[in-house]
Amino acid sequence: MKYLVLFSLFLVAAGLPALDKTTVVLDWTINTNHTGLYVAQAKGWFADEGLQVEIQPAPESGAAGLLASGRADFAISAQEEIVQSRAGGLKLTAVAAIIQNNTSGFASRKSAGILRPKDFEGKRYGGWGSPLEEATIRNLMAADGGDFSKVKVLNLGDQDFIAATEKNVDFVWVFEGWEVKEAEVKGIPVDYIDMRKLSPVLNEYTPVYAANQAFLDKNPGKAKAFLRALSKGYQFAIDHPDDAAAILLKAAPELDPVLVKASQKYLAGQYQAQAPRWGEFDAGRWNGFFQFLVGTGVVKAQADSNQYFTNAFLPPVKK
Repeated sequence: MKYLVLFSLFLVAAGLPALDKTTVVLDWTINTNHTGLYVAQAKGWFADEGLQVEIQPAPESGAAGLLASGRADFAISAQEEIVQSRAGGLKLTAVAAIIQNNTSGFASRKSAGILRPKDFEGKRYGGWGSPLEEATIRNLMAADGGDFSKVKVLNLGDQDFIAATEKNVDFVWVFEGWEVKEAEVKGIPVDYIDMRKLSPVLNEYTPVYAANQAFLDKNPGKAKAFLRALSKGYQFAIDHPDDAAAILLKAAPELDPVLVKASQKYLAGQYQAQAPRWGEFDAGRWNGFFQFLVGTGVVKAQADSNQYFTNAFLPPVKK
């Protein structure tokens, strides 16, 4: 960041336009979902696009309010947050999918004996209080002949999967590329239930980059410049996972390097997967999960949900 400030001052002194300050808000503590962002920053690709990018930590209240108020340009979010924000009158729009498929699911220690949704009966679930959690677990259990009323739901707070499942809870909703990899690195045997394999409609887009639609309408060039550099960052992480991991570790030296490298290798095959380019949204996938949210009552039926995402600011597909 110090380099970018000095470079911006140099441009001004030279009579050239200064870098355009751009703020990005994280959704959680730094992890490999964010690698492309830090790669683009470290490689100077944002500066090449005329942008001075400031990466802000995740706020306790969530990033939706910051985007809606104009205090941030971009934020990392998830499809359900975009839909719920729209239901609340905030016109947030998803502009890039960080991972092509939903790589989240339910993890437990092998000693818990949880292999399918019905096995949730009599177990303690550690969550964060989202309506989506109950709707998802309830529907998966019902489809498997289980009874959600037999699940004890507890607030996970700031505990991670490994700490929480030592004695407080039995299963947690996690990201395979982080919490499951962390357990593998630490030699902790786990069972993992991949939600998208249980039901295609649960293959939501999470996480995503999002922006306020008013910002996009006013600053289309800036949005395209940001996503050009960001796409290069994630493409680098796809092509060079070890080098990308090293860049992320430099930005967050407190992270476990073994975990970061293992997670980065896994995500290298997940960022773009079968999509024609990194960041691409598929309308059928998006609307399938949207209909799940409506059908379960998480949100009320709204206008065409195709308005909630766009591929318009992504770089063209390479031929």
